[in-house]
Amino acid sequence: MNLHIHWIRCAAAALVLVATLAAQTEANHETSAPAALTLHAERTSPLDLEVGGELAGIPPGNNRYMTRGDLLALPQTTFVVKNDANFTGPTEVSGVLLEELIRQLGAAPKSDMVVAICDDQYRAGYPQAYIAAHQPLLVLKVNGQPPAAWPKDAEGHGQNMGPYMISHRKFLPSFKVSAYGDEAQIPWGVVRLEFRDESAVFEAIKPRGPDADNEAVQHGYWIARQNCFRCHNNGKEGGTKANRPWLVLSAWATASPDYFAAYVRNPQAKNPRAQMPGNPGYNDKIIAALTAYFRTFSVPAQQKP
Repeated sequence: MNLHIHWIRCAAAALVLVATLAAQTEANHETSAPAALTLHAERTSPLDLEVGGELAGIPPGNNRYMTRGDLLALPQTTFVVKNDANFTGPTEVSGVLLEELIRQLGAAPKSDMVVAICDDQYRAGYPQAYIAAHQPLLVLKVNGQPPAAWPKDAEGHGQNMGPYMISHRKFLPSFKVSAYGDEAQIPWGVVRLEFRDESAVFEAIKPRGPDADNEAVQHGYWIARQNCFRCHNNGKEGGTKANRPWLVLSAWATASPDYFAAYVRNPQAKNPRAQMPGNPGYNDKIIAALTAYFRTFSVPAQQKP
């Protein structure tokens, strides 16, 4: 009888030990660092995602590629989006959160911003604060389908929205300046992601001159970096889809503020071939802030810091 009790106690102890080891193994699995991804030196398919910028272990100026299979092997997030202007109604999307992609790639510590670049040179910037607030998703599937089966662009041009796009579970503006609300960055046709130093990227468009700290100028800066910077560049930074650099916008705002205001609100009225979407909702305060901001780039040389 005693022997039987001793056997039961030993068996129970063994079960506890097994359970403990299993729990420890599971915990270690959950908290362990992700296995290093294999980044390819050459493109193997039109569906490969190009990556660059400040990536740990990658020499500056070098690009790498991730296949669609590489991306699908990462932790996936799926949800139904209801307020994405790229879709005509509720749509299921799945893919990899930008936050997860940063973690998996082991981006360099100063890489606190992701820049999505599209095939038409439109750019969308995702600073650290934006990623934390809105959890943007690199979309790999739409309604469970690969890019070839995705709906065409919502603007009615009949264009394919692949190979990648970015969406959000539910976008809620996180700030408002001069009656301008935080805008969703939802590009499609994404072909490249750059992992960048946020301060270096925005240094190119920081306001200049003695009025740089003026409240209206700072408000204009916040608006321009979220909106104008997507299609207009200053040097190597910013999108080039518009083919009108920052200094052209500055010249308009300085020499012809009425034309600048009218163009921002309704570009097609000034140029029927303009591809820029209008901003009819921009009130006088928003326009004044943008005008004040862009004028700082036309400050005479002797006044520049």
